[in-house]
Amino acid sequence: DWDHCCNGVTNGSLYKKTFIEHFEQAPMYVAVLTFVGFGVGTIFGYLRDFMRAWGLEKRNVAQEREQQKDFVPLYQDFENFYTRNLYMRIRDNWNRPICSVPGPQFDLMERVTDDYNWTFRFTGRTIKNVINMGSYNYLGFAETDPNALKTVTKELQKYGTGICSTRQEMGTLDKHVELENLVAKFLGVEDAMVFGMGFATNSMNIPALVGKGCLILSDELNHTSLVLGARLSGATIRIFKHNNMQSLEKLLRDAIIYGQPRSRRAWRKIIILVEGIYRYVHFKRLSVLYRF
Repeated sequence: DWDHCCNGVTNGSLYKKTFIEHFEQAPMYVAVLTFVGFGVGTIFGYLRDFMRAWGLEKRNVAQEREQQKDFVPLYQDFENFYTRNLYMRIRDNWNRPICSVPGPQFDLMERVTDDYNWTFRFTGRTIKNVINMGSYNYLGFAETDPNALKTVTKELQKYGTGICSTRQEMGTLDKHVELENLVAKFLGVEDAMVFGMGFATNSMNIPALVGKGCLILSDELNHTSLVLGARLSGATIRIFKHNNMQSLEKLLRDAIIYGQPRSRRAWRKIIILVEGIYRYVHFKRLSVLYRF
């Protein structure tokens, strides 16, 4: 049902406010300068690799031993090109160690580097009340607020810290069923399935839903786990532009009208594969399947 996935239309019976997605387009000069910056960084990266190969610069990364030169290499040297030449120069901006709960604000352990971010050492100083712009603490469980802790303690006493079983056997709780009913009501569909999110959820469950003779319409920015699951399924995959309903509708219409290549038979299943939350770093993801 297109009404449940298009911008500007209310979603189900729970959310009454109209929502409109808007993405600011980067100016042309910003895009050009970005590509130029990557180009300059790549050229200097090759220059530094050349200097490392001739011993003019210290090599800090792993490399194959001379005794193994006649064996099949364990890794391709170019695979680490970006990490050692571009990412390493700005590595201090990521993977910052904290020493408090990951709430709206947290405390950072100060660190410095003496070799351009290849290694770090702690100074012993703590940077207080840093704004948390991204964390795995989605639901706020890692908090020190007394009211929040009371709720967490109560639920832990009732349900425990883990189920230790699959949903098929003894791993389905009333909260799972309640959440699935709520998701289905929000989306305006008959039912919904909720998984403990992870890479294997997408990569292993998609092949169980579709196979040969099926069609997957996949967003071009889908996560690797979704791409892998689609490839493992054996289904035909067609890509549409990111969040572009016109591109998706054209592919869907063509798939329904023309059917499978050569035989022109109707597809056994057509599944639209998108994400509920697109994040361009390695955070957890919510994936949504629309089946036709």
